[in-house]
Amino acid sequence: MNRLLLRTQRLATTLTLASLFAVGVQAQQKYTVKGSVVDEAGEPIIGATVMEGSSSNGTVTDMDGNFVMSVKDGNTTLKVSYIGMATQTVKLSGAKKALKVIMRNDDHNLNEVVVVGYGQQKKASVVGAITQTTGKVLERAAGINDIGAALTGNLPGVVTTASSGMPGDEEPKIVIRGASSWNNSEPLVLVDGIERPMSTVDMQSVATISVLKDASATAVYGVKGANGVILITTKRGSVGKAVINVTANAVMKVPSKLPDKLDSYDAMLARNKVAENELNISPSSFAYVKPLSFISNYRNQTTQEQRERYPNVDWQRALFKDYCMSYNANVNISGGTNFVRYFASVDFVNEGDLYKKFNNGRDYKNSYSYNRVNMRSNLDFNITKTTLFQMSLAGSTGIRNTPWSNTHGTDDWGMSQQWAGAYNIGPDVFLPQYSDGSWGFLPGSTNVSNSALQIAFGDGTMKTTTTRITTNFVLEQKLDFITKGLSARGTVAWDNTFVEADRGIKDQYNDPQLKWINPETGEVTYKKAYEDYDRFDYTMGKKWEIQQGTVQDWNTQRNLNYQVQLNWARSFGLHHVTGMGTFARQEYAIGSVIPSYREDWVFRTTYNWNDRYFFEYNGAYNGSEKFSKDNRFAFFSSGALGWMVSDEPFMRKLRDKKIIDMLKLRASYGEIGDDNVGDRFLYMSQWAYGGNTVMDITQDKSPYTWYRESTVGNPNVHWEKVTKYNLGVDFGFLGGLITGSADVFHDHRTDILVKGSDRSVPSYFGQTAPTANLGVVNTSGYEVQVKLNKVFANTLRLWADMNFTHAVNKIKVKDDPEMLPAYRKKAGYAIGQTTTYLDRGRVQNYDDIYGSPRFDSNDGKRLPGDYYIVDFNGDGVIDNVNDVVPYGYTGSPQNTYNATIGAEYKGFSFMAQFYGVTNVTRDVTMVSLSDPMQCNVYSQGTWWFDDHNSAKCTTPRLLSQPMSNAALYGTQYLCDGSYIRLKNIELAYTWHGGWVRHLGINDLKVYVSGNNLWLWTRMPDDRESNFSSWGGAVGAYPTMKRINFGVKFNL
Repeated sequence: MNRLLLRTQRLATTLTLASLFAVGVQAQQKYTVKGSVVDEAGEPIIGATVMEGSSSNGTVTDMDGNFVMSVKDGNTTLKVSYIGMATQTVKLSGAKKALKVIMRNDDHNLNEVVVVGYGQQKKASVVGAITQTTGKVLERAAGINDIGAALTGNLPGVVTTASSGMPGDEEPKIVIRGASSWNNSEPLVLVDGIERPMSTVDMQSVATISVLKDASATAVYGVKGANGVILITTKRGSVGKAVINVTANAVMKVPSKLPDKLDSYDAMLARNKVAENELNISPSSFAYVKPLSFISNYRNQTTQEQRERYPNVDWQRALFKDYCMSYNANVNISGGTNFVRYFASVDFVNEGDLYKKFNNGRDYKNSYSYNRVNMRSNLDFNITKTTLFQMSLAGSTGIRNTPWSNTHGTDDWGMSQQWAGAYNIGPDVFLPQYSDGSWGFLPGSTNVSNSALQIAFGDGTMKTTTTRITTNFVLEQKLDFITKGLSARGTVAWDNTFVEADRGIKDQYNDPQLKWINPETGEVTYKKAYEDYDRFDYTMGKKWEIQQGTVQDWNTQRNLNYQVQLNWARSFGLHHVTGMGTFARQEYAIGSVIPSYREDWVFRTTYNWNDRYFFEYNGAYNGSEKFSKDNRFAFFSSGALGWMVSDEPFMRKLRDKKIIDMLKLRASYGEIGDDNVGDRFLYMSQWAYGGNTVMDITQDKSPYTWYRESTVGNPNVHWEKVTKYNLGVDFGFLGGLITGSADVFHDHRTDILVKGSDRSVPSYFGQTAPTANLGVVNTSGYEVQVKLNKVFANTLRLWADMNFTHAVNKIKVKDDPEMLPAYRKKAGYAIGQTTTYLDRGRVQNYDDIYGSPRFDSNDGKRLPGDYYIVDFNGDGVIDNVNDVVPYGYTGSPQNTYNATIGAEYKGFSFMAQFYGVTNVTRDVTMVSLSDPMQCNVYSQGTWWFDDHNSAKCTTPRLLSQPMSNAALYGTQYLCDGSYIRLKNIELAYTWHGGWVRHLGINDLKVYVSGNNLWLWTRMPDDRESNFSSWGGAVGAYPTMKRINFGVKFNL
């Protein structure tokens, strides 16, 4: 547990509440009570409220958890309370003046405040599907600086998938309760109520994160809330003395898991087997068979000449360091007076590069690295007793170093060559760099690149600087003079983002000397032996240019938001009523593009009787300029009901016996619109000038240039709609030992936009068909969260937080051609459904081959040991249209599991988080010997050549291949993407007072933690998906294990 942050929060509460109890009642108080308030682990609680009976006399505990107060007599009753803990009642006796009050954690505390759309609610009154966590929980993610990555496993229903460990590019994909549209399934992210990237906030500045999942919770965000909403609330100051918090982390990063490959000796023996296996259909493969006397040269080498002539390169060791370092430091200060409260923070992140730094001889070194500085200042001014003005200013600057080629003239395949050595370069082809300074290459091959060369040069090196400035100005005014409980709130937010790129060294079209040594003859081959202009020996010239950098206009963003909100809350006896109405408008522009606009008129009303029966109704009238005037505005609404069953009289006995502490039922229903569909002007036809048209059947073109309809618009394009259903239960049992919640949900999404290229429109239409609202998708599932908390008499506390999410989707309609067979349609399957040739065992001999369906190309290239590919449509021929069928799952997991366990005893604390996924299919096509000129062989299991009966893999091919790799290998490379990982672990010790107080420190915490330290999976590497780093199935910048050493203290 992060007790430093906890004590800081408690101190802030203390200083705020202290002013409320500064009342002049001392004349009536004659009896002084002293005491202390501690938690279940014996740690002092800062800011606990101590009240005398039902009077207004009270105080709050100080930084050491102590309090002193005067009461009327020595037989009164004290009530001690603190947010998130059960209220304790203490009866005084005249002889006892020193008290020690132990507060118990109360996970089902119904007075806890939950952040919801455009406001806050008590936990008791929340009837929507909302889960909330705190910044303290996220800080457990060892050495992680990305909030999205830190969310993994901590909130049920939130699914994250990571794909890369590249510095500054580790943000995962986030989906809430599964995908429900092929256009966009990303949730809306709001920072302090404004749409902003998560990267604008550092971990230490996060107060809470709420995730809104059902219609009742998300409806107030209308058009953008259809995929769920993530609300990030930053910290603010409290009345009291300034408190300074300092956090420092040093993180050691090592590659988590990379594919296993054979060394040169074993790989060349394997290539001999492959050549032998196919000699009868490919006699030319014999040219690649090498005698053992020759292959033996690749082992037990003693001289530099041998190592250069017979390379045996471990590319992963050649490219990557044993480890790299990252650092994070944060300093924040908070406090305030009755007039102004403040929170200010500075956060620095340095992400080191795993690649080794190669000397390219050109006076510059290339690398990946990332440095970021975040600054934040949140100010609250109490202008009058009824007027509050808030000002939040934040800025961040991130500088990313990359090779110049990353953004200049390099396609996705070219990018992947930077890490190709770790994935698909053979160990035998060349050295990364030779002793004379030249770099290895393979003559005659276009598929083999030198990854070390790509990193060392990369056409130069460049810095990309991203600068963000965000501002919030909020004015709140109580309007009780109009009617009690009424208040108004106005917000103006202005955000700007600037991206400068191309600052650095441009070194294009200036190749270094490339060299290859023929291992059979020892002959040296240079790619360019002589200079073009004078035929002298080729030399590497320093011809690079310094580039000053340019602002990327297409990445410059401006975002203006303004909101006006009215709130009303009133109680009439046992009846509690609230109302909220908001007008919000957003103007968003990129570069010189015409700004886009969004407008929302939102309301919410709630009612509850005696905190037992709850009702909520939300509505939003949304406007988007992505649609024509006739379809621009639409109204969407939702409703929810709640019943606090545990407060019914018939539950009293179970409550008194502490069998049931809390039991609440929830149900919600609603419809939400979505305009997050990409293109802005789908409703407009667009015309262009240029080109000619065909005049007649002889294909003669007109001599005239025409205006032509380049894009066909659809004026009837309108909102995608999603109807959400949710049933939930919140519970607490056995005096706080067990708490949790469970939800069942179903989303019915209609009018999903189908792009013209995906529509079943005949080719003779003459143009790409217009986009239309034709799609339907259903998403359903359930999620469960259970928390355990047990405190023993010796103050040992054991706790656990476990959750499980299951979410599946199915396309119901996607404008598939009517006559298409069902298995070839998108309808009936999940979004992103994996497809492949199905295999049914292996053909063991030529009789099996002759008795199996033939391939439509290269059928004579089949061999015993190949997969028996199923002729799915039964036409007797295997082809790449009719026999590619749905298989397995999608690339997004259907099931996610999380179990976090912890223990606390005195100053010690321990935490371990396990996270896993199932029902996910990942394409990891890593074909051995895909280029016969190199011996790149993966250690994937037994080949059929060696074991006919229980082989795991098809014997690879050199020069023979029937039809395609996909047909040859069937489902071999479609991996079960399930995994279980030790996501986070932390061991810490915290000192409170004592010797650290003499150093001027109030609390000191030291900790060691780890991230991704253990992994169980059938996948060959540690990527959870293939979406990033330009590698697809052929690799990516390695994902990382982390070991973090940290210290945290406050002054």
